[in-house]
Amino acid sequence: MAGRARGWTGTVLCCALVAGCGGPALSGAGRPAEDAAVRRLLDRRAQAVTGADEEDYLATVDPDDKAAIRRERRTFENLDAVPLTSWEYRLTGFDRSGKERGTAAVELRYRLDGYDTAPVSAARTVTLDRRAGRWYVTGERPAAKAPGQLWEQGDVRVTKGADAIVLGVGRDADALREYARLADRAVAAVHRAWDRPWPRRLVVLVPASLQGMASLLGAPASDYRGIAAVTTGEVGGTAKTPADRIVVNPEAYGVLGDLGKQVVLTHEATHVATRAQTSAATPLWLSEGFADWSGYRGTGRTAAQAAPELHTAVRSGRLPAALPDDKEFGFASDADRLAQAYEGGWLACRMIAEQWGEAKLRDFYAAVGAHEERTGAVEAALRDVLGTGTEEFTAQWRDYVREQLGS
Repeated sequence: MAGRARGWTGTVLCCALVAGCGGPALSGAGRPAEDAAVRRLLDRRAQAVTGADEEDYLATVDPDDKAAIRRERRTFENLDAVPLTSWEYRLTGFDRSGKERGTAAVELRYRLDGYDTAPVSAARTVTLDRRAGRWYVTGERPAAKAPGQLWEQGDVRVTKGADAIVLGVGRDADALREYARLADRAVAAVHRAWDRPWPRRLVVLVPASLQGMASLLGAPASDYRGIAAVTTGEVGGTAKTPADRIVVNPEAYGVLGDLGKQVVLTHEATHVATRAQTSAATPLWLSEGFADWSGYRGTGRTAAQAAPELHTAVRSGRLPAALPDDKEFGFASDADRLAQAYEGGWLACRMIAEQWGEAKLRDFYAAVGAHEERTGAVEAALRDVLGTGTEEFTAQWRDYVREQLGS
């Protein structure tokens, strides 16, 4: 299996746990010997994945459960092209249900070779049967409310660009190459817009449907209808975290024109680039507005073209009184209100770039994210970086919106 890296893997930690070097506290009624046996089973399973050893992988599956063997063989084959450099299961809980059955709560941690500086982490549930004194896997699935994985949806195809890797299900090679081309262009565009260090590597996941996207995000499909793409990852990251994924909604993305597709991927790539400078102190009007500013930068789109919903509102006499609140960015909220929130944030960042300069916009973004808490973060950055106050900035933004969209 050419997609998988050989050599040392992330299963070293599991080996240490079996040897008695400690580990997380376990829930349930598991006994030390049973816990160690389950860890060894999971360790063998992980080593089989990174070593591309299908026979050894299937040896961890209940030999009497033919349906489980078929499912696990299909999952293993779906992983064939994925370039894994590590794959590790960390046992966090084990519960017996009768004498011969058990359920393990595990944390799956894996990395893509050449793209992830830190592992992706996913909560999983592994069901087990005990036969002839040995534990075997009968199934593995996402834990309750946890996101699923792309290879659970079908055979994963992989295409690499210069700076991006695209993993897709139900997409042909030409379609994935086009995603990779646009992702490479997004990396170049973000590099010009954001002069801080970032890995300059993108991982793009393209499921077959909106439902597939929702599964990867662990959320209802209704939350993402009409949303072309989402970037995963925790805010306030460091050089070691996180492992971001751009998850595409092929239904919404597919109806966009060439420019729209490029803007979407550049927007999401900006979130990846700015992750280490984004924190709980960063309001969504700034993080989303900056990503849109980066996406539209250099495209020649006018304010009215890029902010049609807000344009309609302003021409109807509904000039916003304040910058968008975080709650206005909820994907499940009214579509017009959501669009106006994004457009208002974009115009705020566009105004800063035009009137204070692009360097000041970047400095302002970083200064807000560096604040210890949300309260006072924007106010302090406005004062220290832009030399203005909240009321003055808001009034200036409202004037700018009126001037750009009022005619």
